[in-house]
Amino acid sequence: MVSSFTHEHGGEGVHRHGPGESHSHAIESFAEHGHFHEEDLVALMAQDTTIDAISTAGINPGWMVLNSVGIDIGSSTSHLTFSRLFLERQGLEMSSRFVTVRRDVLYRSPIQLTSYLDVETIDVDLLSAFVRESYERAGVDPSEIHTGAVICTGEAVRKRNAEAITRLFSHMGGKFVCATAGPRLEAILAAHGSGSVARSRDRLTVMNVDVGGGTTKITVVRDGAILETGAINVGARLLAWDPATGRLNRIEVSGRRIAEAIGIAPEIGGTLSEDEKWRFARSLVDRLLAYLAGDSTSPLIEALLITGPLVFRGRVDEVIFSGGVGEFIYDREAADYGDFGRYLAAEIQRRISDFPGPVAEGAEAIRATVIGASQYTVQVSSSTIFLSDPSMLPMRDFQVVAPRFSGAEADEGSVALAITDAMARYDLLDAATAHPVALYLAWPHETSYANLSMLAGGIVRALAPVNDGKPLVLIFDRDIGALVGALIKEDMEVPNAVVAVDEVEVKELDFVDVGQPLGNRSAVPVVVKSLIFE
Repeated sequence: MVSSFTHEHGGEGVHRHGPGESHSHAIESFAEHGHFHEEDLVALMAQDTTIDAISTAGINPGWMVLNSVGIDIGSSTSHLTFSRLFLERQGLEMSSRFVTVRRDVLYRSPIQLTSYLDVETIDVDLLSAFVRESYERAGVDPSEIHTGAVICTGEAVRKRNAEAITRLFSHMGGKFVCATAGPRLEAILAAHGSGSVARSRDRLTVMNVDVGGGTTKITVVRDGAILETGAINVGARLLAWDPATGRLNRIEVSGRRIAEAIGIAPEIGGTLSEDEKWRFARSLVDRLLAYLAGDSTSPLIEALLITGPLVFRGRVDEVIFSGGVGEFIYDREAADYGDFGRYLAAEIQRRISDFPGPVAEGAEAIRATVIGASQYTVQVSSSTIFLSDPSMLPMRDFQVVAPRFSGAEADEGSVALAITDAMARYDLLDAATAHPVALYLAWPHETSYANLSMLAGGIVRALAPVNDGKPLVLIFDRDIGALVGALIKEDMEVPNAVVAVDEVEVKELDFVDVGQPLGNRSAVPVVVKSLIFE
């Protein structure tokens, strides 16, 4: 997250005023100026002042304080971050936005190895115990958490109970964003969390290389826009061992393939010599560099590909590493965790000149992920909305996807292609596992019956394969929601429920809730939850 302020306060670093001190000053400041200054927010935070407490004084400050938690369950490690978010209201109309203006980290949990019962099953009991212990150490009760994000990433996504885990943890308090992140979404999250996206806004092309336990994710970003993502099965824990005995206790399918290709035959309970460990690490970097160069001709690399070869061939101004191995690459970590973290990082450092651009240090490495979701951007869509079945509301936790229309769309097929491409960027084309989607449609064409029919037809064509029985949730940048919703539901007789709202501000990596109709049913509240990064 890029904060409006240039410095941060951790939970232990906040100066605590005496009872009542600075509290009244903050209230008086708002009464005089209509908003809170930074020192006012700090003073109120020190007093743990709540919105309800201020409201009892008859004041509507136009701001709120939320406690947020980000839970990251990865293939190798898991961790939590508790934060306090300060949101300020933008505008005083019925349709208003609360924007995060400050974020203070209250507690970062230790990094814990993700526990498995077997190759296919994550140990839910141990993870639950770790989360409960983190709440206790942070001094936070689940009832005090207002919002957050639970993201399951890497090889953990492929485990049998990944979706059940994210839902289980979300019930520990607050209104959460819950997502099992496929490789492309995980790559995008890492690029935001490491600071690569923010750095690229200085007219740079940045390649974020997120090296984790089971996979490496690549994101190419320029001027804040994601150009390409990709992923390959190269990671530090494809083979892992007990640090005390050196005996192998984890062999992933990809790890066995890579090892056997260089004459190593790993077995559970067996050991690897130092020479074999270095040979394996060199082979990992060989595969990674070949992937970055777009070389997918060898059968082994083809077998390791997750998303297909990279096609970007432009200049790279900076390469930033994130993920657990990034901690070793930047010499922030040196411990032996019974895996190839140290070996892989050392080999990358040795061959750093072979990477596509000069290496820069990012903001975060292993913690380059979400720390929660800021809520609320509360907006109201009215007058021109379309609700085919109001009883379907409320709907929660729909992931925003924003197709990129060029303005040259000539038929339903080109509209559908733009939508499909946008969904592919976030691994949302698998009907069995795809997160519920809310399409944000910034339609560049004039509002004519022919153009709106083309848009409606393209939406239906794109969503039909993945929205079997699911409601169609559509968000428009201008007041065409009622028209397009009616075309889809009434003219095209689509069986799915249709919710179409308009003039709501959202962006990719947002998640939305659509509330029950207000008053005369001509308006609905839309809560937008934006992922917050370090």
